Amino acid sequence: MTDQHKYILGIDISKKHFDAALLLPNEKRKNKKFINDQSGFVQLSKWLEKNNVGELHACLEATNIYGHALAEHLFDEGFSVSIVNPARIKGFAQSELLRTKTDKQDASLIARFCQAMKPSLWTPEPKNVRELKALVRRLDAMIEMKQQEVNRLDVAEAIVREDIEGHIELLTANITKLQDTIQKHIDDDPDLRSKKELLLSIPGIGEKTVGVLLSYFATIENFGSAKQLACFCGVTPKVSQSGTSVNRYGRMSKVGPGNLRKALFFPAMVALRYNPPMMLLKERLTAAGKPKMLIIGAAMRKLVHIIYGVLTSKAAFDPNILPKRLVV
Repeated sequence: MTDQHKYILGIDISKKHFDAALLLPNEKRKNKKFINDQSGFVQLSKWLEKNNVGELHACLEATNIYGHALAEHLFDEGFSVSIVNPARIKGFAQSELLRTKTDKQDASLIARFCQAMKPSLWTPEPKNVRELKALVRRLDAMIEMKQQEVNRLDVAEAIVREDIEGHIELLTANITKLQDTIQKHIDDDPDLRSKKELLLSIPGIGEKTVGVLLSYFATIENFGSAKQLACFCGVTPKVSQSGTSVNRYGRMSKVGPGNLRKALFFPAMVALRYNPPMMLLKERLTAAGKPKMLIIGAAMRKLVHIIYGVLTSKAAFDPNILPKRLVV
């Protein structure tokens, strides 16, 4: 262990509980389970204090939203916190040839990963961005509920059709209200509003998707390059190469938020028709015989690069100063 972090805390999080594995300076380990709420956070702090924990590096997986409150609590307590992609933990587990899986063992695995890999530190997002993400997640849930009801209506018996139709009406009204709330939240915040205007200057991006994009890209300064941002979005190609018999390239990695890729899909399709750099990209790839879905994937990736350039430069989209080509 480093002198800076004499204690390492691995956390396996779930909706109702979390398992903690504390690696001590003498290489011993202590495990304990807590309730995933404010009372559990307090108990965790008392447990750490009882074990004379000073400098601490806590690590947990980026699993849904269940760990956000705990991560913020640990950060506020003055501890270092890392939130890592579950794929990295899975790869680390495979390197250790683990054959069993329990919550307790997963917490210990995450602690060992943190000790060995020393992942980059996490800081909480600003309150305005956290609130925007909460609104966007709620909107996604409402839209999904409505679609489920529409699907049920197609096969419903007559006796329940009226009830389903009423629920669809209610959900439609709530979706509209939530969309208005999201727009108001963005427009009432000077930083979000200015970034919204920058995004809307890019041909292909419209009002319907700008809320989702802003919820992830408002803190663009956390990404060191457009390539890092594209990797986070999961729109970079996955390479498969082994010897002379396997050499595949171009399939999207899809590592990262699925709703973000969904939000990028249709803007990329529109951009291929109306955004000059995208039109050149489509022309070049079509001439090379690339399939339609690969072209759309390349457009999504290029769109992310354009978004990064616009938001970091704080200048509206200008096709004349952007790269005309994108390596695929």
